[in-house]
Amino acid sequence: MDTSQTGNPSAGTAAWVPPLPEAPGFSHAMIETPGLSTHVASIGAGEPVVMLHGFPEHWWQWREIAPKIAARGYLVICPDLRGSGWTEAAEPRFGPESHLNDVPAVLDALGVQRAHFVCHDMGAISGMQLSYRHPDRVRTMVQLAVPPGFMEFSPKLMPAFAHMPALIMHRAGRSLRYLFGPRYSAQPMSEETVEAYLRVHERLEIERAVSKLYRGMVIPVSLRLLSGVYKRMQLHPPTLVVFGRQDGPFAESTVRRICRQHERHADRFELAFVDDAAHFIVDDAPDTVSTLALEWFAREG
Repeated sequence: MDTSQTGNPSAGTAAWVPPLPEAPGFSHAMIETPGLSTHVASIGAGEPVVMLHGFPEHWWQWREIAPKIAARGYLVICPDLRGSGWTEAAEPRFGPESHLNDVPAVLDALGVQRAHFVCHDMGAISGMQLSYRHPDRVRTMVQLAVPPGFMEFSPKLMPAFAHMPALIMHRAGRSLRYLFGPRYSAQPMSEETVEAYLRVHERLEIERAVSKLYRGMVIPVSLRLLSGVYKRMQLHPPTLVVFGRQDGPFAESTVRRICRQHERHADRFELAFVDDAAHFIVDDAPDTVSTLALEWFAREG
């Protein structure tokens, strides 16, 4: 792996600016692709599993899940997506397919042709795009807290977009701590956990990327989702979509209704629901998410 001056994979977490939060067993490197230096945390060895984080999180979101997956004989690759974490972009703008283009480029640089994927929130949007556009790169997909592309629209989903206006209008210096409150998390996050996620926003590049990310990528892709663009495409990779039972807009009855036509739109598709978990399902229920992912890899991979 190539490294840049931002950090050194052989050095401790304090060698990075700002220091990386602690997560034993991970190695760190910067992967160089045209216009992008991507921070990648990895652990384990074997068949590759790629984990794409949500917003406003980064690679550390997988600190509990990745070691459990790696212990079962997998190489787990956790990149910081463009506009997040310790990744550095030459171009500050975003387009609807920025992450869609970035992820295969990073995998090419790592020599990974095909992988299992576990993706949450913003990362699940990117993983979904990848499944439709580059199905040959996706062995299996576990999509967390985001409905499938072929979903039917329901007005009951509108509260799921309530946070977007504030993020579209986000200004540098405004705290994002409100995103980690009880509305989105079933289990209270400690101050140390929230700080570990938000400390990287000390980097002005990351702080300024928030509104650009939502205006340029999240909103356009969400509109495609709501307008039925993906319903006109076939979903080929085996896909498991998982929601927490306390994720308000995505009650099980609503999710099953908006996914009721899955046999027409997906080759292999299932739903799962996790008790005592909300939108931040990875933080709320890491053991259950790990078990679901490993079972899906074994069954469908």
